[in-house]
Amino acid sequence: MQRKSTRSLLGSLALLALAASAQEPPAVTVTGGKIQSGTVKGGGAVFKGIPFAVPPVGDLRWREPMPVKPWTGTRDATRFGARCMQSGADVSEDCLYINVWTPEWPMKARKPVMLWIHGGGNFAGASSEAIFDGEAMAQHGVVLVSANYRLGVFGFYAHPELTVESKHHASGNYGLMDQVAALQWVRDNIARFGGDPRNVTVFGESAGALDINVLMASPLAKGLYARLIGESGPVVAPPSLAEGEKKGVSVAASLKADSLKAMRALPAADLQKATGQGLSFLGPILGVVVDGWVVPKPPFEVFEAGQEHHVDLLLGTNARELTRPFFPVEGLNQGIAAEFGPLTPRALEVYGVKDGKEAAPDPVFGGTMAQWATDSQFRCGTVAELIWHSRAGNRSYQFQFSRVAPGREAVGAAHGSELPYVFGTLSIAGREGNAGKGSAPKYDATDAAVSTQIQQYWTNFAKTGDPNGGSLPKWPKFDPAARPYMDLTAQGPAVREGLRREACDLFIENIKRK
Repeated sequence: MQRKSTRSLLGSLALLALAASAQEPPAVTVTGGKIQSGTVKGGGAVFKGIPFAVPPVGDLRWREPMPVKPWTGTRDATRFGARCMQSGADVSEDCLYINVWTPEWPMKARKPVMLWIHGGGNFAGASSEAIFDGEAMAQHGVVLVSANYRLGVFGFYAHPELTVESKHHASGNYGLMDQVAALQWVRDNIARFGGDPRNVTVFGESAGALDINVLMASPLAKGLYARLIGESGPVVAPPSLAEGEKKGVSVAASLKADSLKAMRALPAADLQKATGQGLSFLGPILGVVVDGWVVPKPPFEVFEAGQEHHVDLLLGTNARELTRPFFPVEGLNQGIAAEFGPLTPRALEVYGVKDGKEAAPDPVFGGTMAQWATDSQFRCGTVAELIWHSRAGNRSYQFQFSRVAPGREAVGAAHGSELPYVFGTLSIAGREGNAGKGSAPKYDATDAAVSTQIQQYWTNFAKTGDPNGGSLPKWPKFDPAARPYMDLTAQGPAVREGLRREACDLFIENIKRK
C-alpha cells in the first residue's frame, strides 16, 4: 500500500515538474548561443530578433554575410531586430535578424518549414511588419520563419573596387547573399525548433518573390529548400555586372567619394539620404545583377534551358497589380511601342487599341493601361516561368488572386492586397492606420473565408508539394498547353485556363526577339 502511494506521489511530482517546465519561457540553443522568448496564443512559441550573421557594418559593409559570433548568457528573443536601412524610423545597418513561430511548444514532431522573404522593391520593407505575423500560419502545422536582408544601396551596390576586392570577383547582390545565409541558418538550426530542415519552402512577395525566383538559378541556394511560392514577382532579366558597376561609380562620384574606403566611411544615414530609395535609383530590375557568382548566368537563359533548381513551384499574381507601370511612360501607345518594337501593331491589337482609342475597362483586370502594366511586369513573366519550369519536369501550380475587399473596388485586386489573406492578419490590415486614413479595407466574412482557403492551400503545398487536401476545390497542376490556374475569388476558388493567353504569348515572343 505504501509502495503504491509512493509511486502515486512520484507520478504526481513528475506531472507537476512537466507542467512547470511547460510554463517556463521557451529556450533554445542556436548558432551563437542560447535564446529565450515567450509563448503565443494556441500553445505555440515565437522567437524574435535572432542574429543569423555578424552586423554588416564598418569594413563589413558590402561584403558577403559573415557567420554570427557567439554570445555569453541567454539572449532575449522577445523583440524584433531593426529594419534594414531605408526611410523611416528604427532602421540600422545592424539588421540581419530572423524570427521563428511554432504551432506548439514543446514540439512533439517535426513540422514543415516556411521561410518568408518580404517585398518592398528591394529598397524597403521588413520581416517585422505587423501583417507578417506568423502565428496564424503556424497554426496550420508549419514552422514559420521570416528574415531581413540588406536593402537599397546597402544590399544592391556594385562597384569595380568591390569586384576586385571579392575573392569571387563579384559585387552587387548582398541582399541575395543575406537570403542565402538565412536559408543556411534554417538548415543548421530549425530542427531545434521542431522544424524539418529537409522540408523547407521559401516564399515571398513582390521583390521578395523576384529574389527567390532569381535564386533558383543560383548554385549558392541549391539544396537549401524543397519548394517555392512566389507572389507577384517572377524571374527577371537583370543587367550585367558591368552595368551595375557603372551605376556604382556614378553613385560614388555624386558623393565625392574617391575610393571604396571613403564610401565605407560614410555614415549609414548620410549614404541612405544621398542615394535615396525607390525605383528611380535602383531601376525597374530592382538592383539584382548577373555578377558571375551569386547569379552566374542570366536567369532567363537558365530557365529556358531547364537548368534551374528542380523544386516544386507555386507561382501567381493579383488580377490588377498596377494601374500604371513602375517605370515612367508618356502614354499607353508610347509605352507599348518602347516594349514591343516591331511587334507593336500586334500588341496594340491584342490590347484593343484602335485609332488611338482604348477598349472599355475590364471589371477584373481594369483599364488598358492597367492590363498592360500588370501583364508586362508581373503576369506574363509568371506564365513564362511556369512554362519553362513545368517543361523541365517540375511540379508547378499557378494562381490568380482576384478578391477585392469591400471599400477597395476602385483599385481592384492590387499589388500586395493578398498579403493579409496569406498570413491571416486581416484584423491588422483592416485597421485604418495600416492602409492610410480613410482607405482601409472593410474586410468581412467572405474575406475571412478566402484567407482560410489560401492559408490551407499554401501550407498544404509546403507539407507535400501539392496544394490540394481536405474539402478544398481541386487545383490542377500547370501544363504549358492548357495552362490551368486557380482563381482565388470572392465566390471561392475557381479553376480556369489560359490566363491572358494572347497577351502572354506575345510577351514570350518578345522575350525571344530580344
